[in-house]
Amino acid sequence: MARTTRSTPKKKSTSAPKKSTSAKKKSTPAKRPAKRATGKRKAKYRRILLKVSGEFLKGDRDFGFDPEIVNWLAREIKTVADQNVEIGVVIGGGNIFRGSEAININRSIGDYVGMIATMINALLLQAALENVGCDTRVMSAIEMSQVAERYIRRRALRHLEKGRIVIFGCGTGNPYFTTDSAAALRANEIEAEVVIKATQVDGVYTADPNKDPKARRLPHLKYEDIIRNNLGIMDTSAVSLCRDNGLPILVFDLKVPGNILKAVRGDKVGTLVD
Repeated sequence: MARTTRSTPKKKSTSAPKKSTSAKKKSTPAKRPAKRATGKRKAKYRRILLKVSGEFLKGDRDFGFDPEIVNWLAREIKTVADQNVEIGVVIGGGNIFRGSEAININRSIGDYVGMIATMINALLLQAALENVGCDTRVMSAIEMSQVAERYIRRRALRHLEKGRIVIFGCGTGNPYFTTDSAAALRANEIEAEVVIKATQVDGVYTADPNKDPKARRLPHLKYEDIIRNNLGIMDTSAVSLCRDNGLPILVFDLKVPGNILKAVRGDKVGTLVD
């Protein structure tokens, strides 16, 4: 009987340390993720639509594109993609051809020529993005199967979910609609959280800052302000489409290095329209 009473406490003592060691193992990994998360600065927007004008690509040239500008833009976009932000891009074609300004050409034909110009820019940007290591797809609103995929909404969403940058070419595929309208349309279709309108001025001003030294930058505007005052940062149909679907527009200066990343992080750059 004495032997059995001695063995009983031993069983209790051996089981106690096991509980304490298991408790320590559970508590150790629980603290580590919290410390790592605090050191990272997350982007405000998970999915964006970047609208770039064709004129930006030509730099100081009168026509065409500047390879250095295209490569610089690709590097700027890559810094955003590295933050695990899903990116759609709509690019204009004004550096090559603008249908609304064509003389002695039917407007519809002129607009179709302008759509083809946007595809030239889209393919150039795709090549530059792939040179810096970005997985990219070009989707066209007009059938061009040898150089681009036909635009299909679900396919575009799948590309974005896989981390591919999707460049939308040929506008909406219809004449009489600008690439601003295409940007608003595609942004709503892919469920982007913001339209980032890249310009060559740092937002919307009360007057032309190049002509009026007293012009003030407006950090925030309503959709109605843009439409009522005809401010011209985007065409009326594009602004109306964003307004009707509650899609904010951020207008900022693309020439400043790092501005796209700042915009995605939610820093105070440019003018926010909502």
